[in-house]
Amino acid sequence: MSPSRRTVGLCALLALGLLVVPTALVAVAAVGLVAAVVVDAVDARRPLSVAREVPDRLARGVPAALRVRVEGAGARRVEVRQPRVPDLDVEPPLGDGGLDAVVIARRRGRHELPALAVRTTGGLGLVRRDRSHDGARVIEVLPDLPAARRLAGQVRARRFRDPGLRRRGPIGLGTNFDHIREYQPDDDIRHVNWVATARQGRPMTNRYREDTERDVVALLDCGRLMAAPVGPDLDSGSGAGSGGAGRDGPSSQGDRTRLDAAVDVAVALAAVADVVGDRCGLVAFDDEVRARVVPRRGSGDAVVRAVHALEPRPVDGDPDLAFRAVGTTKRALVVVLTDLVDEAAAGALLDALPYLVRRHAVVVASCLDPDLVADADDPGPIGVVARRVLASRDAAAARVRHRGARAVEAPADRLAAAVVAAYLDAKAAARL
Repeated sequence: MSPSRRTVGLCALLALGLLVVPTALVAVAAVGLVAAVVVDAVDARRPLSVAREVPDRLARGVPAALRVRVEGAGARRVEVRQPRVPDLDVEPPLGDGGLDAVVIARRRGRHELPALAVRTTGGLGLVRRDRSHDGARVIEVLPDLPAARRLAGQVRARRFRDPGLRRRGPIGLGTNFDHIREYQPDDDIRHVNWVATARQGRPMTNRYREDTERDVVALLDCGRLMAAPVGPDLDSGSGAGSGGAGRDGPSSQGDRTRLDAAVDVAVALAAVADVVGDRCGLVAFDDEVRARVVPRRGSGDAVVRAVHALEPRPVDGDPDLAFRAVGTTKRALVVVLTDLVDEAAAGALLDALPYLVRRHAVVVASCLDPDLVADADDPGPIGVVARRVLASRDAAAARVRHRGARAVEAPADRLAAAVVAAYLDAKAAARL
């Protein structure tokens, strides 16, 4: 409980009044002010109903609503402030009579959202009371699940387009013919059976069984190279249109690390595998295995739980350790999520790749920094350095391809779509 600025001003006015007004009148006014302060203090102490609505789970970088509703204020003024912490941004943090704000999580894992600070000023504006409400809330920050679900939904609806804007055909087509039926408007014209059409006198189309029950394993590098930040996308407004990996609302690219982008890819890969009926697994590693999910059907939630709190460590990743964790019992698509900085940094990966390529189809995915691409056009020293770095990355990617793996590079917002496209290409070509 503390006096307001109005009370302090009135006290100062009374003190000045002693110079020009009889002391008796000032004393009467002072008694009246004290009585008003007491009445206002009682008013300020009356209980309030404060309710805060915020999701217990947030997706990293995706805005979510935070609402605070105040009831029973009457004539009192109520100010609500939501204290901010480094990993949870709240905008705006302050509101009168309640709060309608947006909270954006900047880092995966478990974070504590502090208790609300509520300031109540009495109806006369003489006394204010500060107190906390609703206690601290534990917020669990997950990877970018909305983007992963959009990708999976597009694959399910046969509307997925890869970064090259090529429409994807049926998943797992292969040569598994099932039956012939009458042509429907949404059927692919390439599957029309012209012999059956001529015989029946109406359009007929071939139907194929989806080639499911394949294994997909994501190898997630959590070493020091994955701690590097990723710059903003060259075309951040079109991320959703180039594979569905974009998001609405404020961009959070400035604080995203390469591991954040790789985690989003692993989650999207698991979501798509769930849709097409494949088994998805995961091995997160640096110099040891940090997390592991055995390939199985419907593993999307397990992958999210395994990776949502992972952070890079200042050690080099050991790809040979991760490759041994994959096993050799069944051929699978192995997606290595790492950073192809240059040939020297990728040396351990390049040495270990032949062991994996002999038994599995392998994709090595790396996040491309659009800032680096933009700097390459600079005619000055910055451009020279950027072009050298890009040339080193290209050389490392070429050596990956030379060893029989597929190299995929894309900006952070498009990497998930590019990896999913490589996965579906491998599945359609029956390379799994």
